[in-house]
Amino acid sequence: MAPRADVVGGSFRDPAGFVFRRGGILYRQVNQAGAEDYDRLIESGLAHELVARGLLIPHEEVAEEPATSSGAHRILLPDEVPFFSYPYEWSFSQLKDAALATLEIQSVALDHDMSLRDASAYNIQFPRGRATLVDTLSFERRREGPWVAYRQFCSHFVAPLALMSTRDARLGLLLRDHIDGVPLDLASTLLPRRARMRPALGLHIVGHARSQRRHGSEGERLKGYRERFSSRAFRGLLESLRSGIASLDAPSGVSVWSDYYDEATHYTPEAAFSKEAALGTFIDLVRPSTVWDLGANTGRFSRLASARGIDTVAFDLDPFAVDTAYLETRARGDEHLLPLVFDLTNPSPGIGWANAERMTLAERGPADLVLALALVHHLAIGNNVPLPMVADHLAELGRHLVIEFVPKTDEKVRALLSSREDIFPSYSQVEFLRAFERCFEPIRREPVASSERTLFLMRRR
Repeated sequence: MAPRADVVGGSFRDPAGFVFRRGGILYRQVNQAGAEDYDRLIESGLAHELVARGLLIPHEEVAEEPATSSGAHRILLPDEVPFFSYPYEWSFSQLKDAALATLEIQSVALDHDMSLRDASAYNIQFPRGRATLVDTLSFERRREGPWVAYRQFCSHFVAPLALMSTRDARLGLLLRDHIDGVPLDLASTLLPRRARMRPALGLHIVGHARSQRRHGSEGERLKGYRERFSSRAFRGLLESLRSGIASLDAPSGVSVWSDYYDEATHYTPEAAFSKEAALGTFIDLVRPSTVWDLGANTGRFSRLASARGIDTVAFDLDPFAVDTAYLETRARGDEHLLPLVFDLTNPSPGIGWANAERMTLAERGPADLVLALALVHHLAIGNNVPLPMVADHLAELGRHLVIEFVPKTDEKVRALLSSREDIFPSYSQVEFLRAFERCFEPIRREPVASSERTLFLMRRR
């Protein structure tokens, strides 16, 4: 008898099929309801072309038992994405690349008389450093009439991108509160007047929202367009969306952390070299297959892992730093680094139906190695998180830990304390080690040259 199958939380809504795990392996089941469209995807050559262009996750058909007693049309074994991220964790440029990839996929699908029946941002991931569709069952035979996924595309991509570009980079977090996409009437209200006057945004957000209000539902709105929406009109719609998105500039502004990302402000060249050398040694000792860098800034130290071919996620709360990291990663062709917007003090929660459609960070781990470089003083002093609680959470996230202790005499800690009372008598290296040795076994320590900082390599108990 096959081991029990566990259906992945975010895949239960699709009658065409779902994703499940069995024996630690990820599979996709194609139900009978999705059989015709799946077979056409394969027989038309569309799947082969998209995989060849790096736009669709590869898979193979396997002789695995179905996850349900009702049986299945096919069981697929897809390439598994190293780390599953969510649109509200992406920077502006990541979301923009995901949008453009979705439009390119739709355009190629039209060449094969097929179409995307949904255009959810959650169907895109970044394996090998590029935006890739991971939902093989998103395709259907081309229907008459307008694109059925148009509203979803506008809510998942056009609206948040427009708000991030013209208002504030942090508005990408609206996708966390609106799991089905940013409502177009809300986006229309929030857009600056000058943005509302831009043709693409005026059409795909403002006009689209007005039409929704007038007709009540997408189906009612599209009823009269069935016959006169030709393939040429479809391609015109795609080009209008593509050019509108391509014209959106990355948000401008200066982060409150911008000076902190300049290593020269808190590391001498000797200290930076010493830290990199010690970190490289620690990585080679652990030999991890996955690394999570918490508080990664623009990814300088994350790249010590990704350059070794290790799948690395670089988390930082600042969207400008993450966008810089992503653009550099893309320019370098780094296939192993994924920068993400993530606030460790207010992390991505379990959301959706029964809080189970989107995973917490801990549910996506643990990582083989967690990096917490120049982070603990921000948590313990900047956010009043007791050291034992910091240790407990980091132990939940990783099997090994490289952590940097920054004492009170350090310039950055003094800056944190300059505008508040020092109510942290237990913030010392002795108390730090006492708190962390409850959860971790220290393996190595290395002082950072020309500084008072120390790096520790630890193993979870």
